[in-house]
Amino acid sequence: MTNTDSAAATRTVGGQLPAQLDGLRLPAISAPMFLTSNPDLVVEVCRSGLVGTLPALNLRSTAALDEWLSEIEARLGRHESAAPYGINLIVNKSNDRLEADLDMVVKHKVPLVITSLGAASSVVDAVHSYGGLVFHDVINLRHAQKAAEVGVDGIIAVCAGAGGHGGLLSPFALIPEIRAFFDGVIVLSGAISTGAQIAAAEIMGADLAYLGTRFIATQEAMASKGNKDMILQSAASDIIYTSKISGVNANFLRPSIEAAGVDPDKLAAPEDFRPADRKKQVWKDIWSAGQGVGSIHDIPTAAELCERLIEEYEAALLAATKRMASR
Repeated sequence: MTNTDSAAATRTVGGQLPAQLDGLRLPAISAPMFLTSNPDLVVEVCRSGLVGTLPALNLRSTAALDEWLSEIEARLGRHESAAPYGINLIVNKSNDRLEADLDMVVKHKVPLVITSLGAASSVVDAVHSYGGLVFHDVINLRHAQKAAEVGVDGIIAVCAGAGGHGGLLSPFALIPEIRAFFDGVIVLSGAISTGAQIAAAEIMGADLAYLGTRFIATQEAMASKGNKDMILQSAASDIIYTSKISGVNANFLRPSIEAAGVDPDKLAAPEDFRPADRKKQVWKDIWSAGQGVGSIHDIPTAAELCERLIEEYEAALLAATKRMASR
């Protein structure tokens, strides 16, 4: 299957992709990951024809965000075929940098803004003012409806098995419920680690797939060697879903909790959570991951991973076509 064929398939399964995303080599986004995503990862993913993203809060200041955005733009500007990049903004009163970071996003005309923990029309209007897109991540139908009401261009369905603050709903339930009232882009998140799984997400009605944990185990990611190695050594059974670490239900690597000297089966309330090893920090040493860890067995470069995902995706679609033709 050619790259053009792949893009066409993406546009016809769930709906028409916005022009800003036309021509992707693979219908996939490398998710913005706290303390993991950086310009190196974003640039290599975008050069490979996928959407690369990072959280604004991976930087300590808006000034530093300005520097990273300038670097990304300069490096991608040398590659005419590069896919667009995106920035994640936390839309919550706890984020006192939101307004300043949003101003910086507008200054740089960031192509894609991914909002979390709150859907705000003010953010949508600001990004739409220069022709950018806004996707919002949700874990249930109510949040999806609120996002649609403020005019987002895409909804990211964070389903069961997703790393970080994922939900518990099956994608077979949530995707069609969202599609029933939303004709924008639908992105599926949850235990996706291979190109075949990206194809499956598309066939079930999503327009794009959202991969996080798979990109932690890449050479460019900022995650520590210990974090990457733990992902390689883990399976779905090593993922624990709990609100007793961050205060919000999320998926974490059980071995990282144990390494901090805490019994994962006897977690206290979040405000009482203290690693026995005082050198450990909850936000830095307790690692999030999705249930798709069992499909991750190496730490390639981001470019190598993207090429592999594209090959797996095209092989999966070709195999499906052959099966249909033989019936």
